[in-house]
Amino acid sequence: MKKRLQVLMEKSSIAVKCHSQLWFVLIASFLFVFILLLSDYSALSAGRNIQGVTYFISNFANVIVNQDHSSSPPHHDHTTPTSSSSNEIKSWLTLNVTNSTTTANNNTVKSVVINNPPVQPMSSEIGNKNSDSDSCSGRYIYVYNLPKRFNQDLLKNCHSLQRWTDMCPYISNMGLGPRIKNSKKQLVGNGWFATNQFLLEVIFHNRMKQYKCLTNDSSLASAVFVPFYPGLDVGRYLWDYNISVRDASPLEFVKWLSHRPEWKKMWGRDHFIVGGRIAWDFRRQTDKDSAWGSKLMFLPEAKNMTLLSIESSCWNNEQAIPYPTYFHPSKDSEVFEWQRRMRKRKRRHLFSFAGAPRPDSKDSIRDMIINQCQSSTSCKLVGCHRGANKCDDPLNVMRVFEASVFCLQPSGDSYTRRSTFDSILAGCIPVFFHPGSAYVQYLWHFPNTPSKYSVFISEKDIRDQKVMINEKLHRIPKRQVSAMREEVIRLIPRVIYADPRAPRLETVEDAFDIAVKGVLDRVERIRREMKEGKDPGIAFPELNTTKFDMPGPGRERKLRSFRQHK
Repeated sequence: MKKRLQVLMEKSSIAVKCHSQLWFVLIASFLFVFILLLSDYSALSAGRNIQGVTYFISNFANVIVNQDHSSSPPHHDHTTPTSSSSNEIKSWLTLNVTNSTTTANNNTVKSVVINNPPVQPMSSEIGNKNSDSDSCSGRYIYVYNLPKRFNQDLLKNCHSLQRWTDMCPYISNMGLGPRIKNSKKQLVGNGWFATNQFLLEVIFHNRMKQYKCLTNDSSLASAVFVPFYPGLDVGRYLWDYNISVRDASPLEFVKWLSHRPEWKKMWGRDHFIVGGRIAWDFRRQTDKDSAWGSKLMFLPEAKNMTLLSIESSCWNNEQAIPYPTYFHPSKDSEVFEWQRRMRKRKRRHLFSFAGAPRPDSKDSIRDMIINQCQSSTSCKLVGCHRGANKCDDPLNVMRVFEASVFCLQPSGDSYTRRSTFDSILAGCIPVFFHPGSAYVQYLWHFPNTPSKYSVFISEKDIRDQKVMINEKLHRIPKRQVSAMREEVIRLIPRVIYADPRAPRLETVEDAFDIAVKGVLDRVERIRREMKEGKDPGIAFPELNTTKFDMPGPGRERKLRSFRQHK
């Protein structure tokens, strides 16, 4: 009996010890998980700015790049906040949860690790915030979450965006427009669309959503993008509306902008905006109702911002970027294949012109150019006068340009033409008649030396009948023509906007990439000058009265000097 009692007491003692050890293990495990959750939450919360337009965690784009496309987070319309966006991000994070094994005290403990981006330090100096190992150092962009009336609501009312054109079909496919039917295999791949030239604002905004270095922490940003659609806004009111109507949205816009804390960091000098019309449409010269355009870029706040538009005017805070073309590739291979095809293309026309006369413009040389083209057997004319629809057919336009050695690009309603970029896309060497048509416009996208990729004939020589276009082009040596064509074909990636619905191109930099680099370089230079106590005003509202002058012998030296100040 005593032995049995002794055995029972020993078992009870052992049970008590085991029970105590079990509680110890449970309490220790609970504390470990609790500490882990606290550290993870702080990592997710650090530096968050809920006012940012992007809903990703700070520097989230760095993580996306390293993930397989199948596990990429959903891409939202950043100007339209949705309640489901945070849930979708959480779902994506859950999919990327991994089990890691940690060994401690000879016990194996499984812990949950979330693939978070590194937490960025907070500092008043952008240069100190980004470590050398950060691939986005100096390239972060913050995007405003504007009220919908400044962008998305304009697209909802697409029927009224232009007086004579229903723009609704063109805003499809994220602003690329209807897909072009390629039944005869004239084109390469499926990246061809009937893109409207005035939808650059929408295309650029959607490309920005794919930008690798977006941040929702404005203190990390090297530049700030403002996704207002000023061209679509004013396009509704260019005819038969008074100036108070045309200026209503711009005034509301700058009022909203000037109250933002991000604005006050550099008073807008790190902000940039995109215009899908020529810059003159945003610079009304007087307050008469008969005057053209809005006064957006003459408003005090807008004078501090950089405007990217399809054509710049004479002010220093403007930079021209390419018109949208019909080609929006989703893969690098599509670009390379198109370039290969353009190199092999047989060109039976010495030169061509696609356009219409300007009988109401006494300064226009288009009538003379059309006459010279019609009188030459070496020229192909595509008439774009009223009643002719050949210029509205992308396949027809591209077919003519692909078969031409040179493409004439005289000024039209303004200095620049969308046709310039269509001809480059076709491997056709552009012929310019005014420096404002390209040379002083697309400084970030075109080579420093105009003669490498184009021919220049002055308007004056055409008016004075000193030059016959046919004879001048015939005199250019074949070796020089071949070199120029190769340079034009190399330019193709720089003048196209990739499909914003597809992953970013891997090795090809498109027009968007180059424009963003240009903005970042510009803002960095301005920031450096401000730190040095210099006045950065020369880069902003000052009028450059000699911008469109192009002296003969020294014009390339002048262009290089002009580029350095952009």
